[in-house]
Amino acid sequence: MNTYLIIKVVHILSSVLMVGTGFGSAFYLFFTHRSRALPAIAVVSRLVVRADWWFTTPAALIQPTSGLWLAHSAGWTWSGGWLGLSLILFAVAGACWLPVVWLQFRFAAISAESVATGVVLPDHYWRYARLWERLGYVAFTCMVTIYFLMVVKPDFG
Repeated sequence: MNTYLIIKVVHILSSVLMVGTGFGSAFYLFFTHRSRALPAIAVVSRLVVRADWWFTTPAALIQPTSGLWLAHSAGWTWSGGWLGLSLILFAVAGACWLPVVWLQFRFAAISAESVATGVVLPDHYWRYARLWERLGYVAFTCMVTIYFLMVVKPDFG
């Protein structure tokens, strides 16, 4: 088996892990927020943070490393066409994801404190939740577009 194919498998699996974990954890937190059930919000928020550290973060580091290696090995230029657009979209998704991670840490801390004190979640928690959703929509749209570009490899030129 050649190195290119092994790296390609790693790239594909890490992309599935990254997007799948991100979408799955966002799905659960989104609907848990809709329930307004404080104990559930505290548990799910804590687990979303854990999922990001264990799965999303390593996959997000593997993605550009393996992708750029594959592009270089295939002789593709990084600066233009579908690959250049994919890199821009990945950067936009990352720029959304970094504040999302911070917000998720805040969700876990605020909801744990609310459970411990028996106080309802403060208004700023729900402002954070709305921002988290908006950033997630942008990041997810970027990632779906990257999947499209990786598979179709359109010629823009």
